[in-house]
Amino acid sequence: MNNEDLILYFDELLFLPDLKAKTKDELLKEIVDLFINVKYLKHSDNVLDMLHQRERLGSTGIGKGIAIPHGRTTSVFEIMIAFGKSKEGIDYDSIDGKPVHLVFMIIAPPQDENNMYLPILGKMVEILSKSKNRNKLIDAESFSEFIEVIEKG
Repeated sequence: MNNEDLILYFDELLFLPDLKAKTKDELLKEIVDLFINVKYLKHSDNVLDMLHQRERLGSTGIGKGIAIPHGRTTSVFEIMIAFGKSKEGIDYDSIDGKPVHLVFMIIAPPQDENNMYLPILGKMVEILSKSKNRNKLIDAESFSEFIEVIEKG
């Protein structure tokens, strides 16, 4: 997977430049509610349950201010990714104990046609491993600025 392929999974309607959440639970609900508000999901319960179960396996707060809550559910028919950021930071129980500022929520069906779920996760981690990309994402105020960072990665 290359960066140009990855940007196809992002949608301006799922761009949250100013998260309100202060805790992990609030964050998960805020982003899942966005999926519902833009009509990509009908109900939040199954997806929230799936995300909470995934978090019990180990925090998706991967360190360096990043969280990638993710999972598979029958509630969706295609892979969807929401992006949100918090200038203040969110208490997320991250592996490094630091607050989360950048959040990528990936929701996928149980089986996706091209089996892209894991390659997407891998590409996200690759892009986010560079501090210059993390800094540019924190500074991105618009969806087009966000996409530019992902595309150039």
